[in-house]
Amino acid sequence: MKFAVIVFPGSNCDIDMYHAIKDELGEQVEYVWHDTESLDEFDGILLPGGFSYGDYLRTGAIARFSKVMKEVVKAADAGKPILGVCNGFQILLEAGLLPGAMRRNESLSFICKPVELKVVNNQSMFSTAYTQGETISIPVAHGEGNYYCDEETLANLKANNQIVFTYQDNPNGSLEDIAGIINERGNVLGMMPHPERAVDELLGGADGLKLFQSIVRSWREANVVKA
Repeated sequence: MKFAVIVFPGSNCDIDMYHAIKDELGEQVEYVWHDTESLDEFDGILLPGGFSYGDYLRTGAIARFSKVMKEVVKAADAGKPILGVCNGFQILLEAGLLPGAMRRNESLSFICKPVELKVVNNQSMFSTAYTQGETISIPVAHGEGNYYCDEETLANLKANNQIVFTYQDNPNGSLEDIAGIINERGNVLGMMPHPERAVDELLGGADGLKLFQSIVRSWREANVVKA
């Protein structure tokens, strides 16, 4: 499986994402600049964290208009797995690939620490390696991670089982403790915690590695023909 790590001006978690895929997962991966005009050669698309375009206007608001985002939308429409982490999640929201919006943390402070998440949907292509209800430890690092949506959207998220991860001890005020959601089709995941920073025990834990393993497993089941 071949992954693209999208790099925007201001991205700063792209190297972490690259390391997680190449060195821990053992899959192919390339950095892809924001003005790239085709993602056809890639099987999965990763939008890393950081401060794209300095977070001017709103987090992700400018990156959403980058040339590569047309290709990200195209890849999502084709059913390819798309993962947006932290700023990547914010960009997916701004692009309309996921519902809702991000607000400043309830504390109005930047938060950087490990948090415990609950796996509330282990049937998505991003979570099959986890058990239902499993508690995992993944670090967060954000100032605007307070997820919000209207009542109708929340009802749809629940009805369609689109909430994948929730916070055990909500660090930012997110509605319903939401930490990560998928689109209705199930191939686009946005989450504020950083799984790429939890892929090796030397980093303090490896709970995030199962997320990437889930992607590869789901992709191979759908695309690799068994002899």
